[in-house]
Amino acid sequence: MVTRKRRTAARARRPEVRLPDLVPFGGRLEPDGDYDGLELAGLDLAGRSGEGARFLDCALRGCGLDGTRLAGARFLDSVLSGVRGVGTDLAGAQLRDVEVSEARLGGAQLHGSVWERVVVRGGKADYLNLRGARLRDVVFEGCVLSEPDFGGARLERVEFTDCDLLGADFSGARLTDVDLRGVRRLEIARGVESLAGAVISSAQLLDLAPVLAARLGVRVED
Repeated sequence: MVTRKRRTAARARRPEVRLPDLVPFGGRLEPDGDYDGLELAGLDLAGRSGEGARFLDCALRGCGLDGTRLAGARFLDSVLSGVRGVGTDLAGAQLRDVEVSEARLGGAQLHGSVWERVVVRGGKADYLNLRGARLRDVVFEGCVLSEPDFGGARLERVEFTDCDLLGADFSGARLTDVDLRGVRRLEIARGVESLAGAVISSAQLLDLAPVLAARLGVRVED
């Protein structure tokens, strides 16, 4: 008798962030700035410009990011805790070995961004724009994502654990080893046909059945 192995999604590799002793930040956010080993705590950075800046071994704690311009910025071996903002521009940003906890974001622009070994823990994000982004070894844990846009994005080894994923758009996305089984509420608004490469539970399959039937043009009648 031949026993077949049950294939499941490959697990994401989590970051191991070990910050050095940090120096309180006493300067100002500037485009192409180079920030190393600093703690930015409780700062109001609304409307400030930090395009192309590099944050290495840094911690941003409780900072206000309303309209903050951080397009093309790089966050490396860093922690973002309790940050909050509406319309934060992080287009084309790079996040590598980063932990994000209890963030509250609305309409954050992360299209074209690159994520590698990132954990997003807790918090809530509304209308997160991740169109064309690349996510590899990313874990969303205990957070609420309302109407996130993954259109055209590439997701590899991405896990959702104890999350709500509401009104998500996966149109044209490419998924590899994406584990959705830990999603508490799974709502796909668009792009259900792009879920190839994802793993879902049997209960989630039943929840998605009406969307799948509509996409396939199947009428369900009693």
